[in-house]
Amino acid sequence: MSTIPAIHPAFSPAIPETIADLGISQSLVTDLVLRRLLLEGFSTLQSLSKTLRLSLPIIEATFRQLRQQQLLEVKGMLGNDYHFVLTTAGRTLAAERFTITQYAGAAPVSLAEYHAATKAQSAKVQIDRRALRKAFSDLVVTDRLLDQLGPALISQNSIFVYGPTGNGKTSLAERMLRVYQDGILIPYAVEVDGQVISLYDPVVHQRIEFEDPEIDPRWVLCRRPCIVVGGELIPSMLELRLDEASGIYAAPMQMKANNGIFIIDDFGRQLMSPRDLLNRWIVPLDRRVDYLSLRYGVKFQIPFELMVVFSTNLDPADLADEAFLRRIHNKIFVEAVDAAVFDQIFHRVVAARNIPAEPESAEHLRALCLRDGRVELRACYPNDICQILASIGRYEGRPVTMNRMDMERAAALYFAKS
Repeated sequence: MSTIPAIHPAFSPAIPETIADLGISQSLVTDLVLRRLLLEGFSTLQSLSKTLRLSLPIIEATFRQLRQQQLLEVKGMLGNDYHFVLTTAGRTLAAERFTITQYAGAAPVSLAEYHAATKAQSAKVQIDRRALRKAFSDLVVTDRLLDQLGPALISQNSIFVYGPTGNGKTSLAERMLRVYQDGILIPYAVEVDGQVISLYDPVVHQRIEFEDPEIDPRWVLCRRPCIVVGGELIPSMLELRLDEASGIYAAPMQMKANNGIFIIDDFGRQLMSPRDLLNRWIVPLDRRVDYLSLRYGVKFQIPFELMVVFSTNLDPADLADEAFLRRIHNKIFVEAVDAAVFDQIFHRVVAARNIPAEPESAEHLRALCLRDGRVELRACYPNDICQILASIGRYEGRPVTMNRMDMERAAALYFAKS
């Protein structure tokens, strides 16, 4: 389902023209300018405005203040712009500020504005079975499953997706993002108690090329995020992380996932125990707020405006107690596939891979998958077996074939002997 995201109409921040409008202190702006000049050596008003994402009036006011304090000196003009450098006193002060934190990027937004923006951009989904089927068109999904997913996605409450392995739980979770039709604005950074928390992350945030001269440039237009973590999840990933060398805080994963989806794949198999994770998030899931702490003990609240999807092949009752499961309103069981769905998946896979198949190939593969005491068909079997067939063909230097002999060979490689 391909659409062009648009800015959420409920949030469109105007460009601040004064420090009072900016929401952060003059001293923080001054420090940003000093650190930037220390890194660049020399600069102009236009260059600082572009780099720090601040309006020219704010940069000009800070420039005049620093010039009056003899912390910078003008070396000349570049067109209608000043060309200036730090004085000796300016470099000394900038170096002192640099030892506290090295952040010299886009000016942060205030915590209060981040709260307001996140709440204003909370997802509102309107979808029916037909639209949902289109969103999941590259998967074979039954109407029964769609009719469970639809209300869950509209509610935007957390979802517990469970069932036997290999039936597409992760694939379903990752495609839930397709139901969103809009983009969101994410700040480069957030200021808390004078500290800078870096939030925008190009690794997990997909930027949309967009320019609006009326919107505060401290915000980046992105698609709603979808962050997936698996067995690597540890407690520190859910807390602020201070880089000791730079003095910059990195936002935790759930903060980066705000206004989007956070998928915990293979829940129950993390280095972090299920009980620890559930205890950590029982309040955020219930109240939609989370609490973080700066290194020196200052605790503050952030929005928890995201849909958490727990995906597991373990029994939910073995992972969580009733108090926690009650807070996850949507529990969706993804069952093993029946013969008709299996054959449909098979025909899609061989068509996509352009593999010539004999008329009874799907039926024969089903029989192979249910041999040796196996009692369930899995949605992953057709694609996995076709991958092995492709490897056999490359190994023998011939086209991929879908005959009984090769299928027997691939199945023998794929299934462990019981």
